Amino acid sequence: MTLELISFPLCPYVQRSVITLLHKEVLFTLTHIDLAHKPEWFLAISPLGKVPCLRVDTDIVLFESQVINEYLDETLPPPLHPANPLERARHRAWIALGGEALGDQFQMMVAQGEERFTAAHRQLFDKLQRLETAMGDGPFFAGERFSLVDAAFAPLFMRMEILHALRPLPSWESLGKLRRWTAQLMELPEVAGSVRADFANLLRNYLSEKGSLLLRSI
Repeated sequence: MTLELISFPLCPYVQRSVITLLHKEVLFTLTHIDLAHKPEWFLAISPLGKVPCLRVDTDIVLFESQVINEYLDETLPPPLHPANPLERARHRAWIALGGEALGDQFQMMVAQGEERFTAAHRQLFDKLQRLETAMGDGPFFAGERFSLVDAAFAPLFMRMEILHALRPLPSWESLGKLRRWTAQLMELPEVAGSVRADFANLLRNYLSEKGSLLLRSI
């Protein structure tokens, strides 16, 4: 089986699948495209015009990060979902919340005015506070075992740490369980290796181009 993951360097949803592939130690090709100028071949295989897309054996294409990760987990060891159906459903629910949180985080990052920033910040941290309450003793979401929930939230947490370094966010500082979880995830080679070495600078430049409020105090 050959795997090609179609990507954009800053996309957190792509990063979820890269983390999963690296954790499973699977050979794959990472193909970057420019989302501002999407190539015709990409539009032909991506029904939503979004990344990630996973091309399997050149002729089958999967899209949406959660679907891709579910497929990878069902076909490539080790399994990262719980064996118990109820617990597995619970994990899927939190992964879905993580996808919504990434949308809130994006709106917060590109906000140019206080009103939009405050609204996105409130929506994001309402979700993160709920996650903090649901979090156990760690070090990962499911205790000692790395799961697809960890792969799903690592991109969001990585960006939170970068944003917090740019402009202190007291709401993020207050979430002790999530910060400890974040520290554990950032030490993993599959998380560190899921982005380019200059990722923090790439993100900062993107925020600058968008006129982000987060950079106003710098």
